[in-house]
Amino acid sequence: MIERKRTYIWEVPIRLTHWLFVLSLAAFTVTGLYIGNPYLYAVSSKEYIMGWMRFVHFVSAYVFLMSFIIRMYWALMGNKYACFSVWFPFTSQKMKDFIGALKFYLLLSKKPPYATGHTALAGFTYLIVFLLFLFEIFSGFALYSVNHSGALWTALGGWMLGFMYLPLIRLYHHLVMYVLMAFTIIHVYAVIFSDSREKNGLLLSIFNGYKFVTGKEWE
Repeated sequence: MIERKRTYIWEVPIRLTHWLFVLSLAAFTVTGLYIGNPYLYAVSSKEYIMGWMRFVHFVSAYVFLMSFIIRMYWALMGNKYACFSVWFPFTSQKMKDFIGALKFYLLLSKKPPYATGHTALAGFTYLIVFLLFLFEIFSGFALYSVNHSGALWTALGGWMLGFMYLPLIRLYHHLVMYVLMAFTIIHVYAVIFSDSREKNGLLLSIFNGYKFVTGKEWE
């Protein structure tokens, strides 16, 4: 029987920002779809549906921005499983892990991608996702800056108006939302599928921070 060691992987800031991202993206999706194409209609002058949708969207934007800043800070200050290096699979060992993980999730291999923290495939995927997050932040505040002047709003995204038309920014902002929705579905599938094969507590680790390491993982 394989001996498993309970190992603390995901620190509190990682788990906290993960769930804040989840809640923010859920709020963004519901309110963003409404703002782009209202699916509820007011039947009274006292109703303020669009106003509330925009308010929730804006509050979620600030929560998302703060979560992103905390996550980037913790990539510098956190443990080795949180640092920036896990996002770049450019060593020979990581490239081997990347290909092995890709084959596993595409059902081309039955060998699980053993890794204590993120696999190289997951790390590189998160690099792309965080770049998309960054685009959503800048493009969202670019749209917001149209009605707000000042250095802060220019720095947060208003500078994009200098080389992109407003409708184009709005379109890309909307399209990236669909990309992130697709990522979320694939992410949930990958976690459940991997946990069912490795039996390492991956699914619960984002709640309690612990995984069960078998010794097959590479560091």
